[in-house]
Amino acid sequence: MSRRRILGNGLMLSVSGLCASYGAIRAVNGLDIEVGEGRMIAVLGANGAGKSTTLRSIAGLHRPVTGSIRLDGEEISTLPLFKVVRRGLALVPEGRMVVAPLSVEENLMLSSYAGRGASSDLVERVFQLFPRLKERRTQTAGLLSGGEQQMLAIGRALMTQPRVLLLDEPSMGLAPAIVDLVFEAIVTLHRAGQSILLVEQNAEIALSVCDYAYLMKRGAIVSHGTVAEMRASSGVQDAYLGA
Repeated sequence: MSRRRILGNGLMLSVSGLCASYGAIRAVNGLDIEVGEGRMIAVLGANGAGKSTTLRSIAGLHRPVTGSIRLDGEEISTLPLFKVVRRGLALVPEGRMVVAPLSVEENLMLSSYAGRGASSDLVERVFQLFPRLKERRTQTAGLLSGGEQQMLAIGRALMTQPRVLLLDEPSMGLAPAIVDLVFEAIVTLHRAGQSILLVEQNAEIALSVCDYAYLMKRGAIVSHGTVAEMRASSGVQDAYLGA
């Protein structure tokens, strides 16, 4: 199967030659990634590979040194963060970063102001995806469990009506049963046509839900392919699947 068919008929997100640094330290070096419309693409790699910096750079939180980031054909690498969000990119960051003093519903409504014409109807859509949040809609976000905070973080991103949803380590620190619930919701979004770029250290779960995957090492893509190709890759097996 061709790479274009894997990525989809329409190219939603295209990252080319991306380089990002922290001072003199180069964290991402010449990275190329594509996300087709309605596709879920994984970025795999060990801690320190540059995965989170890649997502932060794409989302506008970290200004890249060089490179092109195009969303639905439009260059967005030089846009301020609020314009990146309004163009249709939303990041669910590692660590969730909910607004602890606000309630679940207040967190969701706060995010809607940064989006593309979102309304209160979106809150109910988030509650349909995560019924547990509806049960806790008036609860202070800081008192939620880790899994509930992850659900809320995803829900906040969805309130902006993103064209591409960026997920940074959604399974981190969660019990296996909660990981299953979170990824069931992610799969539901994917099946509904949401374009997703997923950074995930748990290669097995990422490869079980994604269409295509990239493997990062020391800030660069060292291999990429379909799920079947990546499962057969000795680099992925040795480093991330325990083979």
